Amino acid sequence: MAVNIEKLKSMTPPQGMDFHIAKLGHIVLQVSDLERSTAFYTQVLGFKVSDVYPETMMPGGMVFLRCNIDHHCLALVGAGGGEAANKELHHVAFEVPTLAEVIRARDCVRAHHVKIDFEGRRRAGCQIAVEFRDPDNHSVEIYWGVDQVGSDGRVRPANEWHGVKSLDEAIANPVPGQDTHIPK
Repeated sequence: MAVNIEKLKSMTPPQGMDFHIAKLGHIVLQVSDLERSTAFYTQVLGFKVSDVYPETMMPGGMVFLRCNIDHHCLALVGAGGGEAANKELHHVAFEVPTLAEVIRARDCVRAHHVKIDFEGRRRAGCQIAVEFRDPDNHSVEIYWGVDQVGSDGRVRPANEWHGVKSLDEAIANPVPGQDTHIPK
């Protein structure tokens, strides 16, 4: 079945909704080895452990991790002896406040011998990112500079996306309005 792009673009929330989703609260990933994955997210990506459920509370155990003042933005659930399926989730993305931090994250991931799947600027959204896999093969993105959509609802036109496959090229050739200057 062909994708109807115009129909998808025209979908909007109904008028007068009684609630408004403000942000994505957290992601919960099932992992095959809870200790190994917790080590990856704390030692490689810098998350902090907020709480841990023993297997009596959650089969396989559960670790709550934070990257800001929220109790958790990521939780890991042990597979309890099974394999993590990793079938529906495409990727998890974490924003960092500066472009320099994307570079430092990439360098840290490399230093931990994690294979990088992509670095540079994707297309829609124009964020500059590095993408890699966690120990259970979940795709993880660390990014900066995603386009913001104003109250008029207009987004950057596709002819300005300029996807590139290296951080150096993304920095050297910014999209209109994106400041890729890194202070020394």
